[in-house]
Amino acid sequence: MNKILGINGPIITTSGDNFSMAEMVIVNNMHGEVIALNQDFATIQVYENTAGLTQNSPIIKTNRPMSITLRPGLIGGIFDGIMRPLSPFEIEKFPTVISAKVGDKLNGGDIFATVKETELITYRAMLPPTLSGVVVSTQENGNYSCDDEILTLKSQNGLHKLSLSQTWPIRVPRLVKNKLSTKTPLITGQRVIDSLFPIAKGGTCAIPGSFGTGKTMTQHQIAKWCDADIIIYIGCGERGNEMTEVLEDFAELKDPKSGVPLLARTILIANTSDMPVAAREASIYTGITLAECYRDMGYDVAVMADSTSRWAEALRELSGRLGEIPAEEGYPAYLATRIAAFYGRAGYVENLNSTNGSITIIGAVSPQGGDFTEPVTLHTKRFTRCFWALDRKLAYARHFPAIDPNQSYSDYAAELDEWYVKNIHPDFPKYREKILKILFTENALLETIKLVGTDALSPAEQETISLAKKIKQNFTAQNAYLSSDSYTPLVEQFNMMKSCIVSYRIQ
Repeated sequence: MNKILGINGPIITTSGDNFSMAEMVIVNNMHGEVIALNQDFATIQVYENTAGLTQNSPIIKTNRPMSITLRPGLIGGIFDGIMRPLSPFEIEKFPTVISAKVGDKLNGGDIFATVKETELITYRAMLPPTLSGVVVSTQENGNYSCDDEILTLKSQNGLHKLSLSQTWPIRVPRLVKNKLSTKTPLITGQRVIDSLFPIAKGGTCAIPGSFGTGKTMTQHQIAKWCDADIIIYIGCGERGNEMTEVLEDFAELKDPKSGVPLLARTILIANTSDMPVAAREASIYTGITLAECYRDMGYDVAVMADSTSRWAEALRELSGRLGEIPAEEGYPAYLATRIAAFYGRAGYVENLNSTNGSITIIGAVSPQGGDFTEPVTLHTKRFTRCFWALDRKLAYARHFPAIDPNQSYSDYAAELDEWYVKNIHPDFPKYREKILKILFTENALLETIKLVGTDALSPAEQETISLAKKIKQNFTAQNAYLSSDSYTPLVEQFNMMKSCIVSYRIQ
């Protein structure tokens, strides 16, 4: 048995015999992961507080990578960064319908049983993607726990006993049949997003903003109102009171489509700022793996990562303890690669079982002092197609969401125009362009006013400034705490845009 040779915060070293890269290990009853190997030593990051650990404490191999168990009963729960429950959890039996029959030929990803997990979500037990074979026996429909064997499959390698659960390594994307282009927007009910800077189902988006600009509140609003089937909310390094607010709000609020509590379609991953830093680094992989599991069942999943800057800071701390050569602002040289890999797991796909599903990733970024040129924001901007830049001046003026139209953009707008024309109104894209033109023009005119004053503007230019103010007050600003204003249907959004500019003389 291997033993600890050295301890540096969450990083420990041991002799390098018999370990594999990315292997999960047990260090004195705590979980860890092998992150570096050389001829003499293995380096392990531990996902818990290492206070009290001593040299020569035992290290146990598991011979498998860092993985989580995918099973029914997760919806409505709150878990830490490596999927341990933080809320009361009981082993329960689920009413299970076994759809596979003896003699059926099953391939990876095929659904063989279903469980009514909540009023909104049916859990679909799937064959592991790398397994295929013929069903040789099944149990009767009934109540089963996650570990009960309900089906036996015969493959070329022998017999396999299957249950409602399966494990999957968090750093390995789950397999899909095809990645598809998406033509459907993720409808959030937030006017400045849906009408001006829309995001597609299966898309990626960054929400950068300094402290107090409303990143978390914007994500809360999207999580509450968007038309995704399932929400995975990852609180990565944020304050504990913010996660408490999520729990309280989602337990009380009702899903607008079904009337049941929002927790009936939500999973919370909480690794707050006072929790171990190594688990913070793993938390976003845990969340995206959960999202991929439900996507494989044919659901549209929205992932809220709050915030990826705290995750990057965890990478920086661990990199420093490993003695790696730092790159810009002390971040590791592989920061861009890790950000790209995370957002690359989004998408609208055809699953192995021929269903379609999507993962939309909306990541908050917290640049210090609102500097959008710092590394995390810059690299995130490279790998996302939607950018909702939050402005401190708008936030201080109590204008929420504080999305600045002069710094924000959406590469999905043109791709989604066909959907808006077909489902909302033929003139929807035209009015969007007019609204944006007015807001952009106002920004330029305000710079002119600073130099020469209001009197130098023509009547048409003064009208533009007046109209832009009206648009900001009545359209782009939205009160999250007012039930009549918190969510706006798309048809009503179009009517509001039209009413804002119906009398505008400059076309």
